[in-house]
Amino acid sequence: MTPNSVSSTSRRRFLTRATAIAATGINLITSHKAKAGDTNGAIVGEGEHRYEVSHAWPNLPDKYTWQTTHNVAVDSQNRLYAIHEGKPDQPDHPAIFVFDEKGDFIKAFGNQFQGGGHGIEVRKEDGGEFLYVTGYLHMAKFSKLTLDGEEVWTEYAPMQSGLYGDAEPKRNTRQWGREFFHPTNFAFLPDGSYFLADGYGAYTIHRYGTDGKWQSNIGSPGKGDGEFNTPHGLWIDDRKGGDVQLVVCDRGNGRMQWFDLDGTHRQTMGGFMLPANIDRFGDLLLIPDLSARITLLNGDNKMIHLGEDPDWRKEVLKDKKAMRSQPASWVSGKFVHPHDACFDANGNIFVAEWVASGRISKLRKVS
Repeated sequence: MTPNSVSSTSRRRFLTRATAIAATGINLITSHKAKAGDTNGAIVGEGEHRYEVSHAWPNLPDKYTWQTTHNVAVDSQNRLYAIHEGKPDQPDHPAIFVFDEKGDFIKAFGNQFQGGGHGIEVRKEDGGEFLYVTGYLHMAKFSKLTLDGEEVWTEYAPMQSGLYGDAEPKRNTRQWGREFFHPTNFAFLPDGSYFLADGYGAYTIHRYGTDGKWQSNIGSPGKGDGEFNTPHGLWIDDRKGGDVQLVVCDRGNGRMQWFDLDGTHRQTMGGFMLPANIDRFGDLLLIPDLSARITLLNGDNKMIHLGEDPDWRKEVLKDKKAMRSQPASWVSGKFVHPHDACFDANGNIFVAEWVASGRISKLRKVS
């Protein structure tokens, strides 16, 4: 049960072009109607951050179906792992798909996460590379798997935290509530210790030691500094060398928060809408935002927005987000609901969107 992690291989990346420079960052868009398998999408970004967008990039065999896509991760061979929430009434359908660099299907597994698959990360460790996966809703668990989907260990709510009552949480219910455990994503330190976000349950961040045992938690529900409303994504921010911090997507509060590793609050940054997750490539942090855009933070935390279009966002959000079930209305180079994004080793970006039919887009770095 010990993730003896040495280094992270999971990375993230981006989309969209035009010409509008806002006070908070750079916004660029050029577009046309997006089609499945579209490989002639918009060029998004500017300067050294320009990407060619290919929507519906991977090729999935007919025997499988795309469902609500949640998260993506890349291994050392640039293979993409995509996890979807899936449907409880399809227990024999795999929740995790694997694709090569060309987008061709390799394999599928992870039936045990069908109906609640959420977060996925690839970790390089002493014994090789492994997947770390979270299952929320009725699952209330997190697991370590081999790259072929074999289970190494599975853990449930840390009852010693005192946040989940005196008994095991109910794992066969979709009921929400802070008494339930709904883990979303991980952040790993080089020594093998890690943080785990209970993004939909107790609104806190749990810390686990190198022995895999729970140690403490950071934050509680609220709007103040050090408090959370859906702490959904997190990452270790070591862009400043020795000043290593934990950065958290405080999604419901529309902001990012930074902490020392002991949980001391360091900084709060606004200007986001629904920041969902984080990845890093060099000095860049990649933050997909469920409200139809992606944001890059450079080494000085200056915002560079990709896909920023207030009029498009209004279309995406109207009628109770009906567009997430209407692929014919999607436009190339524009996002609907980015839920996760990761870099590969070459600086390309993969984006997973919270849409009913699933969508994984590739943003190929062109400058």
